[in-house]
Amino acid sequence: MKVLVVGGGGREHAICWKLAQSPRVTELYCAPGNGGIAQVAKCVPIKATDVEGMVQWARENAMDFVMVAPDDPLALGMVDALEAAGIRAFGPRANAAIIEASKAFSKGLMKKYHIPTAKYETFTDLDNALSYIRAQGAPIVVKADGLALGKGVVVAATVEEAEAAVRDMMEGRKFGDSGSTVVIEECMVGPEVTVLAFCDGEHLVPMLSSQDHKRAYDGNQGPNTGGMGAFCPSPKYTPEIAKECMDKIFLPTVAAMKAEGRPFKGVIYFGLMLTKDGPRVVEYNARFGDPETQPILSMLDSDLLDIFEACVDGTLDRCEIKWKKGAACCLVLASGGYPVKYQSGYPISGLDEAGRLATVFHAGTKIGKDGSILTAGGRVLGVTTTGTNLEEAISRAYEAAKPISFRDMHFRTDIGKV
Repeated sequence: MKVLVVGGGGREHAICWKLAQSPRVTELYCAPGNGGIAQVAKCVPIKATDVEGMVQWARENAMDFVMVAPDDPLALGMVDALEAAGIRAFGPRANAAIIEASKAFSKGLMKKYHIPTAKYETFTDLDNALSYIRAQGAPIVVKADGLALGKGVVVAATVEEAEAAVRDMMEGRKFGDSGSTVVIEECMVGPEVTVLAFCDGEHLVPMLSSQDHKRAYDGNQGPNTGGMGAFCPSPKYTPEIAKECMDKIFLPTVAAMKAEGRPFKGVIYFGLMLTKDGPRVVEYNARFGDPETQPILSMLDSDLLDIFEACVDGTLDRCEIKWKKGAACCLVLASGGYPVKYQSGYPISGLDEAGRLATVFHAGTKIGKDGSILTAGGRVLGVTTTGTNLEEAISRAYEAAKPISFRDMHFRTDIGKV
């Protein structure tokens, strides 16, 4: 079976790595891919957002199945376009991907169907937004409505910080059109847990729970990033909480999307806050999270292609999904200065030695003219290990990262410990 994965980050490397283990995958491609993905799939130089180009290439090269991983092409309707061309594709159609592409839509969905989330208001007028912040006080959360590479959320500790965030988004157009509408919501308190779930439009199967570390520096300090590390499963996600989430959040969300004429097929990412009043939805994503995917797929003991096909065919309820015992951890090695300003193009050493101790997923790398691996992004590598328990998995990830070196390399020293 000829399979194409769309995307080029650490999440896509993990997806390609897992698909390559399927005996049914005879040829594996990734567009655009990266330096690490090139070791398990043939990379195709097409931008992930080039819907027309991707469909044309998939058709001309007779792809049997296409997995669309990133948020932007999903929101642009790449799955719709592939299906229209007669190509089987995994991921939500554009009318369902809106659950991530518009925070105003997702908050409205939760309000309409009584899915627990933070109290909020949506604004398109700057003065009204500022007045609301002053009336509510701080701490308070400001979110750009649209897609912003995982960086469109500001948890403001003061009214002044919240006002500055709104001005940056609405006046300064920090995130372009994505910030022309903002969602302002109460600041919920409690541990954050992520649950990704496979979905076929009607049925839903949660994956292992996980926890992501968004802040750039130790102690959860510094700016929000796309994620500096993740581990699974979360010890905070008890069987009792899991049942409550299934009954009050997961199944109601799938039913709500179906009722709205937007059946969701693919992966729904539930960002949850475990508050004193019970679990609440922080956000939805319409795809695998990054870097949560790396440890989660490391624990999957089933054929990923079989699961993808069951989601497309609406047969997820008949698909047996198995998980390994133990835990997994992903430690992100980033470029110094990320997520604000950083340099790329530096050679990376120690990958072979690290690869004997861990699975090193490439997020931002490229192959140099001499065949060496160079840095090519903010998040560069995701060093991922498993263990009999969480402590062992975390310890192994840090041990495996020791041989790796590149100029200005930065990582957090407290993944899984805060």
